Amino acid sequence: MGKVAVGVAVVCGVAVAAAAAVVVHRKMKKSGRWIKAMELVTEFEEKCATPIWKLRQVADAMTVEMHAGLASEGGSKLKMLISYVDNLPTGKEKGLFYALDLGGTNFRVLRVQLGGKDSGIVNQQFEEVSIPPSLMTGTSDALFDYIAAELAKFVAQEGMDFQLTPGRQRELGFTFSFPVMQSSIASGTLLRWTKGFSIDDAVGQDVVAELTKAMERQGLDMRVSALVNDTIGTLAGGRYTNNDVVAAVILGTGSNAAYVERAHAIPKWHGLLPKSGEMVINMEWGNFRSAHLPLTEYDHALDADSLNPGEQIYEKLISGMYLGEIVRRVLCRMAEEAAFFGDIVPPKLKVPFILRTPVMSAMHQDTSPELKVVADKLKNILEISNTSLKMRKVIVELCNIVATRGARLSAAGVLGILKKMGRDAVKEGEKQRTVIAMDGGLFEHYEEYRRCLENSLNELLGQEVTETIVVEHSNDGSGIGAALLAASHSQYLESDES
Repeated sequence: MGKVAVGVAVVCGVAVAAAAAVVVHRKMKKSGRWIKAMELVTEFEEKCATPIWKLRQVADAMTVEMHAGLASEGGSKLKMLISYVDNLPTGKEKGLFYALDLGGTNFRVLRVQLGGKDSGIVNQQFEEVSIPPSLMTGTSDALFDYIAAELAKFVAQEGMDFQLTPGRQRELGFTFSFPVMQSSIASGTLLRWTKGFSIDDAVGQDVVAELTKAMERQGLDMRVSALVNDTIGTLAGGRYTNNDVVAAVILGTGSNAAYVERAHAIPKWHGLLPKSGEMVINMEWGNFRSAHLPLTEYDHALDADSLNPGEQIYEKLISGMYLGEIVRRVLCRMAEEAAFFGDIVPPKLKVPFILRTPVMSAMHQDTSPELKVVADKLKNILEISNTSLKMRKVIVELCNIVATRGARLSAAGVLGILKKMGRDAVKEGEKQRTVIAMDGGLFEHYEEYRRCLENSLNELLGQEVTETIVVEHSNDGSGIGAALLAASHSQYLESDES
């Protein structure tokens, strides 16, 4: 009996020891996984680093590329497109002007009543219209006829609040957010479609001529007086209310910048110098690239898998389309190599672009003690539940690394523009003020990103210069900005000013 009891005790002792060993092994395995996950995060953070000296290198490279792009067509990754906008609004414009904003699956039509000096925008109205999918892949006539019919309807419903000066033709600013080769303020050849449009017979055509013919078919007497993009519209909208605005930056799904250049500083400009002596340049800065950009293996993989490999490298680091996707790729690697979410990689985590930047922003800015927003987003979007607070803190840190890199690189780009314009230093005896108009959902809604951008720019410029530079939110460049450019390029300007 005693022997049996001893035997049982020995067996039980072995069982207890084995169970303890399993627990220890699990703990070690778990801590081993955690160490591996932290190694991946640390390595990523180091590769994303943007010390001030690196940002200065990026800014200098941006300035060099700006010079190269202005010197000759194809001289740089920066296209530095001549916009033919040589008259930005002054605030004195008067009358009724229209805008058509076509840049995606919807388009907007607007009207703006301008009251002249000291009155500003007296009245405005807009309507949004969705484009039937069949028209996005049909013919040029079908698309422009549809748009012109909606414009005619919009004009027909005009109330008494809007007054067209008698004897004048209606004038329109046309925001067309597709790649165009412009040849004057009111003409431009479509190079290619993007964003789901594919209308072959429109490629190579002048989009202003196409719209004009469609308006004529509708019996609508309206002249396109300016063909612009949303960045130049943002610059115009900013300048209308503030004469010190000299540049505009869009930080939204994509990113771009435009600024006012001295016409004689554009070697590739072979036309007559404009009376104003100025020309707005559309930089297309999303396509900037430099050896100084802190690219990681995740960025290279994102680029290789994209629709435009090797293009828009800067945009892929700083804009809203890509920030959340970079975070997803790092998390996916942590799940695969460090079992960060357990033994099985969550299937949803493998879906490209499932983690959108607004979600990343909400997680990054979660101030609840238990990081409840992070937990909810992981559960609802990635179907990952049972995360610990420690894990959620790591995810917030990842969002911070990606957003900080993007915001600081954006600030370096702005410094590059200020350097090109000679506004990165305070000149003796001069008290010039420089305002940069900014717009886009990323800038407007991602507060941490915006704050980091502004702080980084201040850090780069130093206190004295910082006091002369202002970053201002300028809303709806693609709508109101286009109508203001129609006004500043009106055929009736001479008679208005006389």
